[in-house]
Amino acid sequence: MPTAPVELSAAPSDAAATPPKLELPPLRLGRLTIKTPVVLAPMAGITNTAFRRLCREFGGGLYVAEMVTSRALVERHPESLRIISHDDDEKVRSVQLYGVDPVTVGRAVRMLVDEERADHIDLNFGCPVPKVTKRGGGSALPWKTDLFTSIVTTAVREAQRGDIPLTIKMRKGIDDDHLTYLEAGRIARDAGVAAVALHGRTCAQFYSGTADWDAIARLRDALPDIPVLGNGDIWSAEDAIRMVQRTGVDGVVVGRGCQGRPWLFGDLQAAFEGREDRIRPGLGEVAEAFGRHAELLVDYFEDEGKALRDIRKHVAWYFKGYTVGGELRAKLAQVPTLAVLRELLGELDAAAPYPGVDAEGPRGRAGSPKRPALPDRWLESRSMNADQTRDIAAAELDVSGG
Repeated sequence: MPTAPVELSAAPSDAAATPPKLELPPLRLGRLTIKTPVVLAPMAGITNTAFRRLCREFGGGLYVAEMVTSRALVERHPESLRIISHDDDEKVRSVQLYGVDPVTVGRAVRMLVDEERADHIDLNFGCPVPKVTKRGGGSALPWKTDLFTSIVTTAVREAQRGDIPLTIKMRKGIDDDHLTYLEAGRIARDAGVAAVALHGRTCAQFYSGTADWDAIARLRDALPDIPVLGNGDIWSAEDAIRMVQRTGVDGVVVGRGCQGRPWLFGDLQAAFEGREDRIRPGLGEVAEAFGRHAELLVDYFEDEGKALRDIRKHVAWYFKGYTVGGELRAKLAQVPTLAVLRELLGELDAAAPYPGVDAEGPRGRAGSPKRPALPDRWLESRSMNADQTRDIAAAELDVSGG
């Protein structure tokens, strides 16, 4: 069984002597009220029940499960059913769907509603991964306004049967010459979505460069009648405050910034409540959180070997900036069992303090701009042609993207 929740010490924020208090009301999504207007972005291979539990233990918000493909869900693939599983104490069961066929997406939403498997559903129109966009999905899809409209309208209609709020998450567009976010936002609003989230990058940017918060502000201005959420380059609570102040959004969506830092949600809640305290864990506290994460993954996968293989990718994120020798890092990245993991964590200097700025900022690899992978002749028209319409029904993926 996993250890008890990790308790980390808090310290005054070094960002400002008296941080501003945001007078931001709770986020309202249909019948749901999210007291702390913060959303954990769905991330494939990351936001499973284990990581969501760690995040919830530190702060409030809406915690979205990993993206699942509509086709795999309606075909009841075991891994897809695992992805949409939730702990009994998750008050809001949030699921994100990916799909390129309106019929399949509609069937997936109907399944979630009829079987009472979700309290909130999000549609993915932001994924930039080539295996998704080359089939017309993710951030490539809003370019085809007829297909986008059909998917969103169908999904909203099915979700409303169960009074389930449905939201969308998208990017600015395919590239700077093919922007879609303003039009897509209006289409989604008119279809009845509960909120729209915008990642301030294009598909071509992937995760490189700087998120365009001005575009998020423009979308906020264009949709005054529904909640708009901002995503991109939120690495700290202070970043979230700046985004809200600059863009006027109703809440923030946090993705890569919390990788290896589930306590960021504690910082975010403190910031939105106007408190100065921030969590600045020493190495011993980080090791404790890392170990608990691994134990929760064993429960999730019901397979110790698979769980330990999964935790390896988190090593660099958790220990970023801390003094951990290269040999020990390498061993942690190949750890075979919980017993070995505990021994390795015991070798760390538990008294080592928080290293400051070296532990903060971007996580993982941002990559570089790249030409988006798209279906043949995708950019020639904003509408689907006969060949694309014929092919799209067979283009659903069996495995979730990133």
